[in-house]
Amino acid sequence: MPTVSVGRDRLFEALGRTYTQEEFEELCFKFGIELDDTTEKAIIRKEKHLGEEEGLEDEEVIYKIEVPANRYDLLCLEGLAQALRIFNGLDPIPTYKVAGINKESFLEMHVKSETSRIRPYVVCAVLRDVTFDEARYNSFIDLQDRLHQNICRRRTLVAIGTHDLDTIEGPFTYEALPPSEINFVPLKQTRKFAANELMEFYQSDQKLKKFLHIIEGSPVFPVIYDQNRTVLSLPPIINGAHSAITLKTKNVFIECTATDLTKANIVLNTMVTMFSVYCKEKFQVEPVKVIYPDGKLYSCPDLSVYHMDVPLSYITRIVGVSLPEKEVASLLYRMQLEAKLSISGDETVNFTVSVPPTRSDILHPCDVAEDVAIAYGYNEVPKTKPSSLKPCSLNQLSDLIRMEIAMVGFTEVLTWILCSYKENFTMLNRKDDKATAVINGNPRSADFEVVRTSLMPGILKTAAHNKDHPKPIKIFEVGDVVLLDESKDVGATNRRHFAALYCGANSGFELIHGLVDRIMEVTGTPFVSPGDDVGYYIKSADEPEFLPGRQASIIYKGKQIGTFGIVHPEVLQNFDIPDPCSFVELNMEIFL
Repeated sequence: MPTVSVGRDRLFEALGRTYTQEEFEELCFKFGIELDDTTEKAIIRKEKHLGEEEGLEDEEVIYKIEVPANRYDLLCLEGLAQALRIFNGLDPIPTYKVAGINKESFLEMHVKSETSRIRPYVVCAVLRDVTFDEARYNSFIDLQDRLHQNICRRRTLVAIGTHDLDTIEGPFTYEALPPSEINFVPLKQTRKFAANELMEFYQSDQKLKKFLHIIEGSPVFPVIYDQNRTVLSLPPIINGAHSAITLKTKNVFIECTATDLTKANIVLNTMVTMFSVYCKEKFQVEPVKVIYPDGKLYSCPDLSVYHMDVPLSYITRIVGVSLPEKEVASLLYRMQLEAKLSISGDETVNFTVSVPPTRSDILHPCDVAEDVAIAYGYNEVPKTKPSSLKPCSLNQLSDLIRMEIAMVGFTEVLTWILCSYKENFTMLNRKDDKATAVINGNPRSADFEVVRTSLMPGILKTAAHNKDHPKPIKIFEVGDVVLLDESKDVGATNRRHFAALYCGANSGFELIHGLVDRIMEVTGTPFVSPGDDVGYYIKSADEPEFLPGRQASIIYKGKQIGTFGIVHPEVLQNFDIPDPCSFVELNMEIFL
């Protein structure tokens, strides 16, 4: 979850009251966010159980607040305070509006066709008569950084540029030119650079070097000019120094270039709605016309409210509480959603929910139901067992096996379902037949190249990491393996397996054999003569991971469901296990 750091005193000032630590933690919990007090003295105070005011006179308390990943409106103090004030019933839901201006006053952004080769979209807006102080200015910059890290995916999808409108002149053009043809003074620099020079210059910049790869290999770079060919920005890398905003800036021009138009609109709406509160005309934003090469014209931002019809019965069913209409409407209002009641022809009670531009996370009626549950309070929802809940027979069998094996002295382990290619094949003396294992196309690590086809690698690795543990080691696992299966729409299928390992001074082959018999007994499977399909029997096997002559296949109703035996010394050496081991693995789904 994204984390927002805000000053406690400034946040409490915006909320209109002060809170104790416990009170504010409770408010955050009710609203669905999480608080962590991060100042060093506060941590010491907690450890020593000191009072709130002891030792904190000279240090500002910084609250570190975790917010939901899709609540972009909570990524700054302004949005956080506004949401909590509405939640507490202190403020009404703001009405955001686009300023009505005549055609001659409209700023324009002309998009050139070459931009389609690299970043095809741009959206813009203007905040007029905005008043900054140092705290507001820092919050404005911080919101850009948090959006870049979150929805913008480190500027790959969207890049935000903010400019002092009084230092530039429209109309503006969004172009894509060869790097050598772009020359300007970048932010915080004093001399001109060609764009290709900037790529080399910023290789040593700890912040900006992370974004160079986005456009570095392209024959053209995106660039925004004003009417006088002054460079506003080289997205997604750096803005120009000429139009840099300061504490004295009164009119802010915001542009967002993007490869995803939907996300660009969300980012622009978040920027302008959060900081239009500081404009002379609160919650009012001036639009900009964006004109594309094909002649299509768009006016942005789009701050319109969209409406969603949600049945009351759907909300109460999801929440699990029968709530009256007025209470549901009141709860939604606390979450910044206006709801009007309507009754359809079949007397179904519906809500028409108005979703503001700040709530881009509301995509489906289930999101509306979730907000009702948050406002109502999850702790207030009575605990009930869903009538539709039916136990899965495979999970019931798994739990039965776990209990029985634990009662005979084995300890359960849980290992990764992913492993290295070497562990799944070479280290077990197995060969890849190219028709069994699911191979990861682009693994982040060599340890996670293959989806396991057996529980054996994980259990052997567990034994290897605990080889200094007192012997014997008796461990087991009940878990899924994955096998290629062309009959499935995803090309693979899961299989529930059981596996156990004995490691000690001797191999313990007879103990593993006894374990197999116990499993068959608790599943009601009798031991029969070879060829009999009523129960199970064992016969000699020849698997490369086991010692020849000391292994057996488990046959159930004519099918091999597993193998057990003494682990081959070469396999033990591969996993760095010094003691002899016996192992069993079988497919549990055959019993269902």
